[in-house]
Amino acid sequence: MESLQKAIISISPLSKESMEAFTAVWKQWITQKDFILLKENTVSDYFYFIEKGAARIYYYKNGKEITEWLALDNQFFLSITSFFQRTPSHLIIQVIEPSVVYGIHHDDFMRLADKYHDVERLLRKMVTGSLIFSQIRMDSIQFESAQQRYEKLLQTSPQIVQRVPLTYIASFLGITLETLSRIRSQK
Repeated sequence: MESLQKAIISISPLSKESMEAFTAVWKQWITQKDFILLKENTVSDYFYFIEKGAARIYYYKNGKEITEWLALDNQFFLSITSFFQRTPSHLIIQVIEPSVVYGIHHDDFMRLADKYHDVERLLRKMVTGSLIFSQIRMDSIQFESAQQRYEKLLQTSPQIVQRVPLTYIASFLGITLETLSRIRSQK
C-alpha cells in the first residue's frame, strides 16, 4: 500500500483525510501469471495499480491479439472508455507474470472525487496523463520508424525487454515479430 500512496502523491498530493479515505477502498489481488483482470465484453469496474508484476491490455483484431498497453511495477492502468462510460470493454486486461495489483472501484472513485476536491484533482490528472500517453503512443506509431519506436522503448522502459514476451512487445510497437527480431539482431 505504501507504493500506491507514493504513486498517488507523485501525481497529485492528497490531504491526510483524503488519502486515508481513498486508500481504504482499494482492493488487492495477488495473482498468478495469466490471471484475467478484465474480460472482453464486460464493464471495467476498476482503475488498477500494479505494485509488482506486469500486465498487458489487449484486444482481438481479425483473430489476432493486439497489445495496446503494457504496465509494469508501480503503474496505473485501466480500460478508460469502459471505466468512464460504463460500457462493455473490447479490451482484455491480463497479468503476464505473478503480480500484486490494487484496484479502486468506479463507484468508490467517483464518490470520493465528489467528496474531496483533491481526489477530484487526482482523477483529472490521472485521466490527463492517460490521454497524453495514448497520444504519444499514436504519434510514435504514425511518425516514427519501427527502429525508432524500439529504441525509445529501450530508453523509457528497458525492463520491458527482460520481462515481457517479444510477441507482446512487437504488437505493442505495431510491428511484426520478424521485424522486431531483425531490429534486435542489428544491435
